[in-house]
Amino acid sequence: MGVSPFALIKEYLPFFASGTLFTIGFSLAGIVFGTILGLLICFGKMIHNKWLSAPFVCYITFFRGTPLFVQILIIHFGVVPAIFHQSNGIISGIVALSLNEAAYIAEVFRAGIQSIDEGQTEAARSLGMDRLQAMRYVVLPQAVRRVLPPMGNEFISLIKDSSLLAAIAAPELTYWAQAMGAQYAIVWTPYLAISLIYLILTLAMSFLVNRLERRMATK
Repeated sequence: MGVSPFALIKEYLPFFASGTLFTIGFSLAGIVFGTILGLLICFGKMIHNKWLSAPFVCYITFFRGTPLFVQILIIHFGVVPAIFHQSNGIISGIVALSLNEAAYIAEVFRAGIQSIDEGQTEAARSLGMDRLQAMRYVVLPQAVRRVLPPMGNEFISLIKDSSLLAAIAAPELTYWAQAMGAQYAIVWTPYLAISLIYLILTLAMSFLVNRLERRMATK
């Protein structure tokens, strides 16, 4: 007599819980580090000198134009071992998601900054601010408010994209579903279980993003 699906899920529940925490952790790390790097890339792309901005344009083009899965494999089997002399799924996962996310966040911030009326920069300059001060105190705070909802959507996408890290044995949700499937030679139970968890995570984030958008609209 076979083991019931509920018994199998109960057995793997601690692993799914751990995988959920890793999934959230990978996504948060990708957003945080991706935002820091993305801002730098954004400013680099906005440099008026085409030779100075070219490396940043190439970065965005590469990471937005190639599959995330391929980037993960290159970083895990090529970049990380070259630096740390061994492969590490957690480090590779954080690096890959951060580098990929930086390219998208750079474009989000660029659009947000360019949506601010140029007259506000000119007004700040007329008050004695230099261009850097005008960007820091006038343009960037307004741009951040405008890009927060898109950033929330990026986080939702990143939660789902983190499932690709199972290919490098990063211990997130999909990795444990694969482990359960391999151990018991089953498909439906583990993947339906993690699909429900992913759905809960994305719905919760969508709810928060929608609330944020409503709050931004009333200000």
